[in-house]
Amino acid sequence: MLRKLILLIGDMGLLVLATYLAVVMVFYDRTSQMNLPTYYNMTPIMIVTAGILFNINGLFSLSRKKFSELLLSLGVALFNLLVVMMAISFFLREFGYSRSVLFITMMLQFTMLAVWKYIFWQAEKALGKRKNTLLIGNPIECARLIARLQAQPQLNYNVRYVCTDCESEAWKNVNQDIDLIIVCAELSLKDKAEIVHYCHANNKQVFLIPNMYEIFCSGVELDKIDDIPVFYPCYLKPALEQRTLKRMLDIAVSGTTLLFIWPLLILVAIVIKFDSPGPILYSQIRTGRDEQEFKVYKFRSMRADAENATGPVLAGENDPRITRSGKFLRATRLDELPQLFNVLLGDMSIVGPRPERPFFVKQFKAEIPEYIYRHNVKPGITGLAQVYGKYNTTPYNKLIYDLIYIQKCNVLTDLVIMLQTIRVLVTKSSTEGVKSSHGKADLSRYEIDQVG
Repeated sequence: MLRKLILLIGDMGLLVLATYLAVVMVFYDRTSQMNLPTYYNMTPIMIVTAGILFNINGLFSLSRKKFSELLLSLGVALFNLLVVMMAISFFLREFGYSRSVLFITMMLQFTMLAVWKYIFWQAEKALGKRKNTLLIGNPIECARLIARLQAQPQLNYNVRYVCTDCESEAWKNVNQDIDLIIVCAELSLKDKAEIVHYCHANNKQVFLIPNMYEIFCSGVELDKIDDIPVFYPCYLKPALEQRTLKRMLDIAVSGTTLLFIWPLLILVAIVIKFDSPGPILYSQIRTGRDEQEFKVYKFRSMRADAENATGPVLAGENDPRITRSGKFLRATRLDELPQLFNVLLGDMSIVGPRPERPFFVKQFKAEIPEYIYRHNVKPGITGLAQVYGKYNTTPYNKLIYDLIYIQKCNVLTDLVIMLQTIRVLVTKSSTEGVKSSHGKADLSRYEIDQVG
């Protein structure tokens, strides 16, 4: 807590200092025109807005990120701050806020905050210790989790042991050697309850990977039968007033965005036309709310004959069917822009589960019965699964994110996800294709049967 307070005070102090330096630089030879109260009056707005944007972009939790990710998040947050400050100064014209000051302020803020956060990031790395971790679950889940943790060393999780049979209670023998227990989704509720109770009693941190039952329980309401307390789960379906406010936000955002980006749409269309033969737009039948089918529009990023021989196939990593311009469009998500027209037509929302083809919906419903609940809302251009996951995140994990979003569906959540999406657009790993196979881990080196 103390570290975060120090980080927050440093961030806000540098934001104010950068603004002051920018004013001095712009009005250095025109001191008579320097109206410092103008900028002082806007400072509280800037600080509050920056605090919100920094929190949304995870800039108060440094140790769990790579520094390149921190720089990216900082750039996105400061760009959003610039846009907000320009909008406010436009509507409050009596302030006469200089645009030159705004742009120089942003450059100074980025430079100074980048140095400050690098120092703090290095300090947290030096002070923080690796968490010795125990995984409890079936072998497949544990192997997949180990591969993910090994790919993200900055998270500082050191997998020491794996337990695939918690009934034997052998995992309790390594109590002194671990700091964290990660519980996989498929364990029984009885086993999970015992592990959580044990962790609380022994002051151990515990992470629970959620399953569908726990998603439903996350939104329960308390009631009673006589004097017996009961929980009743709220079904994953937003109320009418939530859907109405969400629709108003969709129309405002999609209409305003199209008004400003139409030159970009024309430029992308020209590039596609000259890059490969075929239509500019690509339309496809997708499944929407209440499983109603609709036609979704995208800029074409694959060859026109991409699925003639194979039929419906998910895009893979380094997929040869993707055109040269298509690689760039997919990496920047520009291929999704025509879906703003789908939002205006009411088939889609700005935020929601990504619409899938009926062919794959049928497969997913057969494998995961709870998949039907993601059709309780309109599909979206972006969503929680896109912000926290990647293209190659498993369908099950994407579904978990989608159902969590539906559970919390409201206008404020949508606005936060929209802001977080800006960072995702420039993150390369978020656009990786579906890999043909997942890394396998040798679990024998983590066995705990002989420990103790």
